[in-house]
Amino acid sequence: MYSDGASRGNPGPSAIAFMIFNEDGKILKRYSEYIGIKTNNQAEYVALISALESAYGLTDKEVDCYMDSELVVKHLKGKYKVRNPKLKTLWQKVQKLKQNFHRIDFIHVNRTDVNIQDVDRLANQTLNRIFCKLNTRSFKTRNQDQFL
Repeated sequence: MYSDGASRGNPGPSAIAFMIFNEDGKILKRYSEYIGIKTNNQAEYVALISALESAYGLTDKEVDCYMDSELVVKHLKGKYKVRNPKLKTLWQKVQKLKQNFHRIDFIHVNRTDVNIQDVDRLANQTLNRIFCKLNTRSFKTRNQDQFL
């Protein structure tokens, strides 16, 4: 599975996306969602958590989690200590979800990876839709104020 979080600002409006593949490379699930105001690292964790929750409905065996967040991967592999309290809470959720699988691995990949680019695009398209809706509402409100 590939997951990614995106944030416009740090913190700022954020979205997540993931894709889950079977062993043959067929996409089993493709998903994106707006998650509110988060930091980029929080969004990365939330994307992974959402992907793991979805993957559990599809398999309980082996899962490889590909992410472009080196920090999150190093947290999960125990190479970096999680110091931020909000990230620690998210890290603990991942630890619980890991128990649902026989084997799980967290793998850092570069942003040039085709599948990471796809989930990044999904997350950013979700943010673009949110911003478009906000701008439309703002425009309507400004124009309505002219007639008051």
